[in-house]
Amino acid sequence: MRRNHRPEEQANHERWLVSYADFITLLLAVFAVMYALSQVNEGKYRVMAGSLMNAIAKEQGHRDNLIVAHEPAPPIVPVDDSAAKRASRIGEAQLRQQEKMRSIARDIMAAFAPLVKDGQVRMIQSERGVRVEINASALFPLGEATLQEDSIKALNAVGQVLRSGKYAIHVEGHTDDIPIITPKFPSNWELSAVRASSVVRLLIDNGVQATRLTAVGYGENRPVESNVSEEGRARNRRVTLMILSSSPDAPSDAFSDAEDLPAAEPDSASEPLRGASA
Repeated sequence: MRRNHRPEEQANHERWLVSYADFITLLLAVFAVMYALSQVNEGKYRVMAGSLMNAIAKEQGHRDNLIVAHEPAPPIVPVDDSAAKRASRIGEAQLRQQEKMRSIARDIMAAFAPLVKDGQVRMIQSERGVRVEINASALFPLGEATLQEDSIKALNAVGQVLRSGKYAIHVEGHTDDIPIITPKFPSNWELSAVRASSVVRLLIDNGVQATRLTAVGYGENRPVESNVSEEGRARNRRVTLMILSSSPDAPSDAFSDAEDLPAAEPDSASEPLRGASA
């Protein structure tokens, strides 16, 4: 008997197009998602991701005769850039403030130029403001709180620099740890406080508003050097002017003519020495 041969089916050479189309679709989805992730706008990202998921699901549904339900995409929410604008304004204000403090510091250094050259004035600018440390020997006779003539001229120039500003100014008096007992100054507390008050009074006479000024006496309780040596005690006998910044600044380096000041910490463990008064 004769066999019936089925006609051979012709090979479908276009089946690769289905896999290729799926690959291209997925590749496009990957790049679209990567692009969406690089954007800051969360609302736009959600809309784009939802659209891509809809497109992919519909393509899959067409192939598998499936019906896929999707939630509606959330509405686009406009981005509020007020926070970024505020941050930018604060940054610009801080830069202007820092430049103002640098200008004040340069003018004060110029007023104290002879004392700076002799190492009797040190200055540093920080986020708190400008701190000027003046050796007491450049301002007052030993054990006294009356300003010397040479120091009055320099402080007058400083007063002219500070009179036009609005920054708060703290004037601090410091002594060494050698006790002083006189009818006028029973202790180092009184001596340091009166010295600070003398500087404050002179600044007021030069037009600085009294409401901006504060006089503080610390006595021997905040040394910057050890009181063991004469050099350390001389460093501790000082008056400090702190011109406070009205807003925080980025810390900046001290000026080339000034020396960095170590942190002043209370030295309650030091024993009082007997000798000449501060």
